[in-house]
Amino acid sequence: MEDMARTTAPVPNENLKIQLNGNNLKNANCKKNGYHNKAQKNSTAHSAGPPSSRQRPESHSAGPPSSRQRFERPESFEQAPMYVAVMTYLGFGIVTLFGYFRDFLRAVGLEKCHIAREREEQKDFVPLYQDFENFYTRNLYMRVRDNWNRPICSLPGPVFDVMERVSPDYNWTFSLTGKTIDDVINMGSYNYLGFAENDGDFLKTVADRTQQYGLGVCSTRQEMGNLAVHEELEQLVATFLGVESSMIFGMGFATNSMNIPALVGKGCLILSDELNHTSLILGARLSGATIWVFKHNNMQSLERLLREAVCSGQPRTHRPWKKILIMVEGIYSMEGSVVRLPDIVALKKKYKAYLYLDEAHSIGAVGPTGRGVTELFGLDTSDIDVMMGTFTKSFGAAGGYIAGKKELVDYLRSHSHSAVYTSGMSPPVTEQILRAMKCIMGLDGTTVGQARVHQLAENTRYFRSRLQEMGFIIYGNDDSPVVPILLYMPGKVVAFSRAML
Repeated sequence: MEDMARTTAPVPNENLKIQLNGNNLKNANCKKNGYHNKAQKNSTAHSAGPPSSRQRPESHSAGPPSSRQRFERPESFEQAPMYVAVMTYLGFGIVTLFGYFRDFLRAVGLEKCHIAREREEQKDFVPLYQDFENFYTRNLYMRVRDNWNRPICSLPGPVFDVMERVSPDYNWTFSLTGKTIDDVINMGSYNYLGFAENDGDFLKTVADRTQQYGLGVCSTRQEMGNLAVHEELEQLVATFLGVESSMIFGMGFATNSMNIPALVGKGCLILSDELNHTSLILGARLSGATIWVFKHNNMQSLERLLREAVCSGQPRTHRPWKKILIMVEGIYSMEGSVVRLPDIVALKKKYKAYLYLDEAHSIGAVGPTGRGVTELFGLDTSDIDVMMGTFTKSFGAAGGYIAGKKELVDYLRSHSHSAVYTSGMSPPVTEQILRAMKCIMGLDGTTVGQARVHQLAENTRYFRSRLQEMGFIIYGNDDSPVVPILLYMPGKVVAFSRAML
């Protein structure tokens, strides 16, 4: 229910200029299939510069604030008015009551049952799931299912095409009409810098790498799947982050879930932010370590747990913990908040703990040159023990990385399940990450990458400021490209989504 009541809108940094004026949203100058035009390839930064002062508030025209100002500025978590909260609970209560009523009608045969059920010959078996576990899906989600899983038939650019579909049975089944809804504004893509593009000139190196190596390596990197392009990417990632070494993985989710168990285990303590991603939570559970949860970005809560862990040790035996690992994210993908990294680094040094930083949404997206929250706050990367990130957002590809000291990376190469048992990263995907990262670093001889980073920062602050002017309740930090818009009432969420389409 929580996901239904919250719309998370990452702001893509494509060549998209919008004008927000009351209820009018005019789309102009959108290039659907990618970011580039031919004149941009060898252009300077001003070719993708900020929107004019007429389009954005004057307070945002002087560039990004200093790192200290960013750190001290509180994040926005505005509370809804009381009547909104009451109406939200009332709305969910009404649809729940109607759900029970419709279940009754299905039970007595007055309403046709479309629900997947156990076969008659298996009636004596223990059911795979209890009937109530499907209550929300069949009675609430099915009524508004048309708002989710819309089939996309084009690139995740600033605008894209949606395949039109109709349902003859109130969203239980859909059929395609063969028509498309063209140029729908993209408000939900993580293509932050627009590198998920299809411009032939810029993808030539990816095509060449595909012809050289093929699409897959069909082996683990410890056996026959270690290619020169993999080692080149690892060296470039380490250079980009300013660390000693790095290691790449073919799946971002598995980068967390399969590497955390290699770092901590029984007798270790994990201090996890309450809003951490599922991949971090799964990795922590698989490790067998003890998990304590602290309140989101609450340094008092974290220090209280650190003090207790150091003073009391393990339960019953009171032996010292083997390791204490603090796990946080750079940008939280549902709340749009930025980690209070300077405070956390100070606490981890004070109590001699380790720090695991997940930069899935912050690497490439924040910082003057796109190097993540460490650059945003002006911190030394050596203060972060384990730096993790993914290539699925800012780099328009797939996979993830772990970076840090050489001893850490060498240990993971032989102890990580993701390194030992999974196939090596696909060569064309590897080349796509290389060309995107080189573009951000300026190693391709252009300033296009830096122009995209700066444009994303401008778009983020402009979009947030205009939403606030229009009266929306939004969450998160002014520097976060993830912009959650809270609508609360279930009926309002559905109406908003259909009206936007």
